Amino acid sequence: MDTKELQKLTKKYEYVWDKLTETDLKDMMNFSEDYKKFMDSSKTEREACHEIVRRAKEKGFVDINEVISQNKKLNAGDKVYAVNKDKAVALFIIGNEPMEKGFNIVGSHIDSPRIDLKPNALYEDEGFAMLETHYYGGIKKYQWVTIPLAIHGVVVKKGGEVVNVVIGEDENDPVVYISDLLIHLSANQMEKKLANGIEGEDLNVLFGSMPIEDKEAKDRVKLNILKLLNEKYGMTEEDFVTAELEIVPAGKARDVGLDRSMVMAYGHDDRICAFTSLAAMLEIENPQKTCCALFVDKEEIGSNGATGMHSRFFENVVAEIMELKGEYTELKLRRALANSCMLSSDVTCGVDPNYPGVVEKKNAAYLGKGIVLTKYTGSRGKYTCNDANAEFMGKVRDIFNDNGIVWQTAELGKVDQGGGGTIAYILAEYGMEVVDCGVALLSMHAPWEIASKADIFETYRAYKAFLLNA
Repeated sequence: MDTKELQKLTKKYEYVWDKLTETDLKDMMNFSEDYKKFMDSSKTEREACHEIVRRAKEKGFVDINEVISQNKKLNAGDKVYAVNKDKAVALFIIGNEPMEKGFNIVGSHIDSPRIDLKPNALYEDEGFAMLETHYYGGIKKYQWVTIPLAIHGVVVKKGGEVVNVVIGEDENDPVVYISDLLIHLSANQMEKKLANGIEGEDLNVLFGSMPIEDKEAKDRVKLNILKLLNEKYGMTEEDFVTAELEIVPAGKARDVGLDRSMVMAYGHDDRICAFTSLAAMLEIENPQKTCCALFVDKEEIGSNGATGMHSRFFENVVAEIMELKGEYTELKLRRALANSCMLSSDVTCGVDPNYPGVVEKKNAAYLGKGIVLTKYTGSRGKYTCNDANAEFMGKVRDIFNDNGIVWQTAELGKVDQGGGGTIAYILAEYGMEVVDCGVALLSMHAPWEIASKADIFETYRAYKAFLLNA
């Protein structure tokens, strides 16, 4: 072989930008604007679930409970969705092939690292109304102080009435805040390890400082806050116990860079994969194999609980769909799950020029170089990972190459640096083929994360190609 022939044997990872036409670039920018709107309306798993369902219904998806209650049957081409306690949702498009041959699945999670309120949250100290918190997921606690924060969630009042709460997103709203120690008095704090500079029990939220007029009353500032909450939401202090209130960064997703090539948003991990898989799913009509887009909760804390991937929600919904299609038996259900193919749609670490030492550059992901295939995650010796089979890796690679998808492959950092996991291993327990596949980020798990618009658009294209061709 001459040199040119030999060069064909190499794999060169290219930039998405280099293949974009003027029309492609315009489509990508429009897609990113829609993505930012999705992110601004989906700062909690409940909000994301509601937005996914809203968009799905606009495209003709029907609640599976309606199909069941009306004693209807499902046929090829039908579109249905199922919701799990307003925190997880699954979309299905019924294919032409028998379901026991398996589904094509793209699965992401819609929870993100944040700060939750403790059940007995409200107290007064030194003239301030404060909120006690307990952080959710893996965060660097020092990143959450001295930034504007918002409160999102629900309050379940006496009798079961559910009230939605959003404080801090409208430009006329107040925000809440976690204070830090002034540098002038931080000698002891600055000697601590970075992980301990801000302790979990110190992430208390400033909620107010104005007392009620009655100077003889106890906890006058706290009483004033309760008065305001009661006037607006009908809340009492006991309602905090039955509330689900989350502290998240206040503000909208923004373009980053003078070239507007990146997006800064809260919750890229993993709502960036949720949006791109949703967008792909909503464009599919009459597939050969049944397609599924799965959006789950609790991934950031182990995927446990009734709304996490470890629950039987997905399996139960698949059983219901097979029954509605007239194809259910326990054995066929097991075959359907084992014969399915899935992209575990989750983000990964992008190479950061400020911190190049944590990655091995030949096996790292780069912003702007397309969707990332991750054969295994886990940590130090592949512990707790799903290690995708070579045959399935080859199949996904061929799908991407045949459809002109710009893709790259990576590990999550150097071997002994750390690691992470996704929902991949849970679905793989059914015997289905699963590989991690998503978007590279900078500052993952920070209040504000960074993603490339080129990668967001290419990921949507990749998921669509997979759903149609796997």
